[in-house]
Amino acid sequence: MKNGRPMGRPFFVPRDILGIITVAYQTYITEALICGSRASNTSDRSYLLFTREAGMLYAAAKSVREERSKQRFALQEFSYVRATLIHGKAGWRIAGVEPLSSLYAHADTREARTYIRNIVRLLRRTIHGETPHPRMFDDVLRALAALRGGAFEARELVLTLRILDVLGYIAPDPRYGALLTHNDVAESAQTLTPDMQEIVKGAIDHALTESQL
Repeated sequence: MKNGRPMGRPFFVPRDILGIITVAYQTYITEALICGSRASNTSDRSYLLFTREAGMLYAAAKSVREERSKQRFALQEFSYVRATLIHGKAGWRIAGVEPLSSLYAHADTREARTYIRNIVRLLRRTIHGETPHPRMFDDVLRALAALRGGAFEARELVLTLRILDVLGYIAPDPRYGALLTHNDVAESAQTLTPDMQEIVKGAIDHALTESQL
């Protein structure tokens, strides 16, 4: 249980026949956005996951670079997945993954793909540690999944403002208060006038500078 939300059913290793208690590892099932990866061993890879239930974390996938791996196609950058994670002594490990949506594949314009890349880059830059941000996670996934209508530069401004606000970097200001509370990022972006865009850009630049992110 984390922040009042169940993180999946824990799996406990039973006592062996010699009476020695083996180490118990918990299994968690959570939705996640794949924000990057890095090679570890010859056939292994570690993935940077922005998870709904456990914040930002690296999790290792064994033998995922081998052609026979069933996980390799699901574990693509910018993909939205449901991951089964095991937390052990060496850190997090991916025990299973269910693909839910390939956000990048659904982006059919260069502007949409740039929008997705920039937001994921912002998440990597600003979120550190395993502190869950479920409201931000839901906001980001909704915004990145709804790609019709264009105006991606304005959408990026609104979503960046909202992410930084959840993290505590944005100073309160009634001029853009409505942008932080509206349920739909795309609709909020449509309301941005040139003057308001400059105000939002100023708030974002100030937040990034003052926080040294």
